Amino acid sequence: MTQPRDFGFSEEIQMLKRDVQRFLEERQPITGLRASLAGTEDPHRGNVRGGWFDREAWAAMQELGWHLLAVPESAGGVGMGLVAAAAVQEEIGRAACPTPLTSTLQATFVLREAGAETALAKIAAGTSMSLALYSQDGSLEAEDTEVVADGDRLTGTAWFVQDAQKSDGFIVAARAAGGVGLYYVDASAVTVAPDRIVDLTRDQGCIELKGAVAEVIAAPGSAGDVLARALPALLTLVAADIAGAAEWQLQTTAEYAKVREQFDRPIGFFQAVKHPIVNMMIAADETRSLMYNAAAAYDHDPADALRCARLAKSSASDTAEFCANRSTQLHGGIGFTWEADVQIWHKRQMHSQFLFGDGAWQRARLAEQF
Repeated sequence: MTQPRDFGFSEEIQMLKRDVQRFLEERQPITGLRASLAGTEDPHRGNVRGGWFDREAWAAMQELGWHLLAVPESAGGVGMGLVAAAAVQEEIGRAACPTPLTSTLQATFVLREAGAETALAKIAAGTSMSLALYSQDGSLEAEDTEVVADGDRLTGTAWFVQDAQKSDGFIVAARAAGGVGLYYVDASAVTVAPDRIVDLTRDQGCIELKGAVAEVIAAPGSAGDVLARALPALLTLVAADIAGAAEWQLQTTAEYAKVREQFDRPIGFFQAVKHPIVNMMIAADETRSLMYNAAAAYDHDPADALRCARLAKSSASDTAEFCANRSTQLHGGIGFTWEADVQIWHKRQMHSQFLFGDGAWQRARLAEQF
């Protein structure tokens, strides 16, 4: 199947992207985030960081219907595809916005592949969700889950759950007699143990289930197929976040290079600064192109979606590391301090780099396809 021109990036999606960007510029989520970090700056010896996010902004996002974008119309949503969701996620990454929307969009595509109308209707009604799929060794393979299902009760631990403290519910992979299935569990039925992570804009944790009541999302034995079909969307959404953050790092560093002077000249005058900034632009543009190609493949050419998504995430992971390092270094001494916001985006990029596998992992998986 042939992809549409311009990746299917319609005028409607362009307007949506501009609206999201304008909303986040007005809200300035980083302002509230700074105040929430007091006492938690050191991820090893500081206080445990809570899952802070701007609840008023989240309520406004829901009023604007952003959480409905990828929910099918039959479940009360808008029924748009991955290109639209990626456009929104790109702006979330550009603003380094702490929000349940990121995890909820990922959960939406898993639920779509499972055909779980009831759970999708929960998202349409305002329930935020996150994926609880990892085992302790970091495996995303369904059969490696450490959670066991006994009827409608789940017992065990799911690890590395993103935005665990922000979410109202979780989609959990659990092993039953007929194989691994997917289940919805309300956040009130689990215990969240926060992880200490470097990313200041997100939280992560493991969730402990002790006979938690669950609803079946995907029947036992079908979880692997559902997650395999959803994986391209998950990779693409993370790549979109990285692309947005890289664009912020590029623009912010270029502006700084115009005003910071050394040897009586703006540092942007020197080739040692110009060239890395140009390389940041090339990397960000490459990732953005591959990311929207992957989103369009998911929407219009599913047979090629996984290949395109792995290419996008491979590029994005490398871009995350490169742009984070260059932006911090080119801000000089101030870039390494808490006085500059550069470190907030740097740490978000480092976290995103490894979500669902870094560049080396994606390239290894690509090699296995050929």
